Amino acid sequence: MTNNAVSLLSVPFGLGGARQGAELGPKALIEAGIIRHLTKLNIQVINEGEVVLPPIAAASELSAIDTGTKQFVSASTNLKYLDEIIMLNTATAERVSNIVQQGHFPLILGGDHSISIGTIAGIRRHYRNLGVIWFDAHGDLNTEATSPTGNIHGMSLAVNLGQGHPLLTQIQQSAYPIDPSKVVIIGARSLDQGEREYIRSFGVTCFTMHDIDRKGMMRVMEEALAIVGNGTDGVHLSFDIDSLDPHEAPGTGTPVQGGVNYREAHLALELMHESGLITSAEYVEVNPTLDHDKRTVRLANGLICSLLGQTIL
Repeated sequence: MTNNAVSLLSVPFGLGGARQGAELGPKALIEAGIIRHLTKLNIQVINEGEVVLPPIAAASELSAIDTGTKQFVSASTNLKYLDEIIMLNTATAERVSNIVQQGHFPLILGGDHSISIGTIAGIRRHYRNLGVIWFDAHGDLNTEATSPTGNIHGMSLAVNLGQGHPLLTQIQQSAYPIDPSKVVIIGARSLDQGEREYIRSFGVTCFTMHDIDRKGMMRVMEEALAIVGNGTDGVHLSFDIDSLDPHEAPGTGTPVQGGVNYREAHLALELMHESGLITSAEYVEVNPTLDHDKRTVRLANGLICSLLGQTIL
């Protein structure tokens, strides 16, 4: 973080995943006091409000939330809610680009992980050589051809790397490309076969939970930061709360056992802050409807604070 101004942008969208509720994440994080916590760290927080869908798309989202079962699929593809996701991310890219243009640190609150398509598109308009740290239990490297579900939140990193449905990748067309060798996934423990093949073929670095167990989070982060900081002019953090173990963070839609623990997560974010490399961040997949006593919401807010400079002493 290069200055003391953070622009907080909420993207309350949940149609990219299989379960509704992630669209409630931004409001829950704000109501739990994230702006107040950051202000105590002497950070100027500018609340940029929300990215909202046009009325027609918003109505279909409301219908899906009410029923919990409707899944709009384009006639030409098996991708769910493709039109809504294109509209949402096109608008998000514009809002995020404006934040970067103003010289503020973009802090984006999701929403499911499909919102990263717009977040990173907006950021990449201003960085020629962007590095990406992707904390996630999953690879999010599926495409229309490999996805077993059609849920676009599982394709978001692939789209950001130029792979997938052309209507999604065209959101990135005015942005500089990302070099896959400058992308690091951390915390993965549920990878589909197509994702494994992509990682091996394109040079994405993936630190699985096996690597974290063997090396420890300190060494993993040292190696990750060396990769994303080599020859880049900015580094984006995309933090999916399901990277944590469900015991620590139950409030998420696609939990996977055996994840990152509380202290490992805080250490990772503290080290990212100390590195001075992170130029933007998003926190996604907090689902308050699945949470236990607001445990996940409180943890997510604490992890945001660790990234932005909060320490124990």
